[in-house]
Amino acid sequence: MADLDSLMAIDGAIAAFRFTPGGELQDSRTANGGELTDTVLDLVSHLCVANMAIATMQARGWESMTGMAGFYPLQGFTMVGFNWTVVVSDEFGVIMPNDKVDYDAAYAALNA
Repeated sequence: MADLDSLMAIDGAIAAFRFTPGGELQDSRTANGGELTDTVLDLVSHLCVANMAIATMQARGWESMTGMAGFYPLQGFTMVGFNWTVVVSDEFGVIMPNDKVDYDAAYAALNA
């Protein structure tokens, strides 16, 4: 299971957060001087839950319509924005600037 300190140890991480299945922010760590406040991370947490719900629906629909397997259950997802990338697995997420993102390190830390 991930922990916030190991997520923040990823080179370039500017925020790490944990949220409930309903999207409520439970805990967070941010880099010094970061612009990501708990208010922003709470919104990101809700966005993560909403996106996981949509992706789950799509994965289940794809499997049932095509007979192909292996898309469900979801293990996590990556969302790339204009400036930051959010990598999420279960109820943890890490945010990195797009020019410093390390997907492999993020998923390794999230799935540790």
